[in-house]
Amino acid sequence: MTNHVHVYQKGQDENGITFVLLHGTGGNERDLLPIAQMIDPSANVLGVRGNVLENGMPRFFRRLAEGVFDKEDLKNRTDELDQFLKEAAKEYGFNGDKMVAIGYSNGANIAANLLYEHGSVLNGAMLFHAMVPQEKSALPALNETAVFVGAGKQDQMIPAQETETLVADLKQAGATVEAFWTDGGHQLVREEIDAAKQWYESKVNI
Repeated sequence: MTNHVHVYQKGQDENGITFVLLHGTGGNERDLLPIAQMIDPSANVLGVRGNVLENGMPRFFRRLAEGVFDKEDLKNRTDELDQFLKEAAKEYGFNGDKMVAIGYSNGANIAANLLYEHGSVLNGAMLFHAMVPQEKSALPALNETAVFVGAGKQDQMIPAQETETLVADLKQAGATVEAFWTDGGHQLVREEIDAAKQWYESKVNI
């Protein structure tokens, strides 16, 4: 299997939803397990660690500066993650057609890029504090994809316009998108998780 440090926890139904957990910079494959548990304790869970190190901190792709992505590395790492998810579905026996990403910051960015590059690999995504991963003239058809976007009005790392452009891109590609704004900054807060849980429960057939 493609080399990604990861953890897999079988849920109540292997044919049901599998959460793909994608951490922020400096995190690991277990960081978002409590959030997955809060949103749906019955789901299968695949926590993935990024393969890139920045000053010793795991990430999913390189950047040239804060907010400036290494586009070639982003493309390569996104393709690598796509391949890993397909292999993991076979390895662990979960339904590869029912994967929902939960990503925060850097992890949300690569989850968004999975949609931009490999739209059909994810049935849904919860993107907490994501940026537009790339400028792309056309995205894959996302008519069967539901996306929750969590953002902070005071987020110093991600201007509101970035979030709005991401939402517009996904909608233009046919995705059903719900954006939820808090008054906070870049940190992930409980009200976002509660809103994501509500959204998820309304989309149980993702």
